[in-house]
Amino acid sequence: MIDDLKESTGTAVRLTSLAAAAAFALLLTTSFLCAALFVFMLQKYGPVEACLAGAGVFFVVTLIATVCYMVRKKQVRARAEEAAREAAREAARSAKSAASSMLADPMLLAAGLQVVRAIGVKKLIPLLAIGGLALGFMMSRGASETSDEAEAEAPAE
Repeated sequence: MIDDLKESTGTAVRLTSLAAAAAFALLLTTSFLCAALFVFMLQKYGPVEACLAGAGVFFVVTLIATVCYMVRKKQVRARAEEAAREAAREAARSAKSAASSMLADPMLLAAGLQVVRAIGVKKLIPLLAIGGLALGFMMSRGASETSDEAEAEAPAE
């Protein structure tokens, strides 16, 4: 296992150094091509035009890189938002399943019966009514949130 780790680390270092050498060679090649283009433009049109042509080429390259960066940033943001929405949906599903499993727990039901016996049914009826109203409000709010999400996910026609 350690030998595999050493071998993969060595391979990664060799590949990284080869990539760095290739990047340096590309930088030198680009530099010489730019110098050759500048000398050609200088001889044919003059110094001002040669400088403007070089600046124009690098400006176009900068614009292309900026557009690529902005597109990539937008894609990353969209993926992050989708992952957050999916995590929220999964959390809601697990909360619902946790609530239903708690209500099915016999120990919880036994504890509830003991509370009813200790307090009394007549005193618990108003508390249960208030709890029922609160539960109804929570369920209606949850239903409206899921319908809003469904409308947001539905494609616009």
